[in-house]
Amino acid sequence: MSLPRVLTVAGSDSGGGAGIQADLKTLQELGVFGMSALTALTAQNTVGVHGVHEVPPAFVRAQIDAVLGDIGADVVKTGMLSSAAIIEAVAEGLCAHGARPLVVDPVCASKHGDPLLRPEAVGALSEHILPLADVVTPNLGEVKVLTGVQVRSAGDLRAAAEAVLELMRPEGGAPRPRWVLVKGGHLRGDDAIDLLFDGQREVTITAPRSPTSDTHGTGCTLASAIAAQLAHGEGMEASVRAAKAYVTGSIEHGLRLGSGIGPVDHGWRRR
Repeated sequence: MSLPRVLTVAGSDSGGGAGIQADLKTLQELGVFGMSALTALTAQNTVGVHGVHEVPPAFVRAQIDAVLGDIGADVVKTGMLSSAAIIEAVAEGLCAHGARPLVVDPVCASKHGDPLLRPEAVGALSEHILPLADVVTPNLGEVKVLTGVQVRSAGDLRAAAEAVLELMRPEGGAPRPRWVLVKGGHLRGDDAIDLLFDGQREVTITAPRSPTSDTHGTGCTLASAIAAQLAHGEGMEASVRAAKAYVTGSIEHGLRLGSGIGPVDHGWRRR
């Protein structure tokens, strides 16, 4: 069996548009065997998040140990981690198994603005998870939460990427390539502009903006698509470009489901 393997460590979205559900749909569509470790259950639909039930940290760790200790993973992706205790359990589990490369989607809030990371857990995310990451994929709101940097235009993306990259540098850690993908989708303009940065090289990736409000799950989908491409052996820039193309198509074919923000269509290439 040569099928690439990706483990996603994230929360569940009962509405099926984001979280673990979006991750596994994306991985399946991109030819990867997806596995999961759930950090939290959410009562969620297209209107918002109506409740969060965190998984006990010890059981989050047990899921990671069960998957990595038997099946293994070529890439790990993290999403909603919810609390400081869960973050620490995840970091310990990933370190124990030497799991990398690691794609980190630093989820702080839902598309509707509902919090998915406790305020007191932001420091734990920066201290325990970001230094383990090979690539971090914050949107503009997450950049502000993590670093305090406010992005008002495309010209601010470089400063945002530099600030996030600084959080990824572990003290005394072995030097290796680390990347930040700052997602500029919330900026105004005809194109959605993202910046991929490794401390020296800037890569600007653009795509036409789609006239749709059905964008639920874009962040989870993009990070999972990057993980899938890395699992297939692609380099970081190629992985991000392919992932951006995939998520752009999924947004263009967004699904008009429910009465709020509908989900992107993960299976758009087969329709």
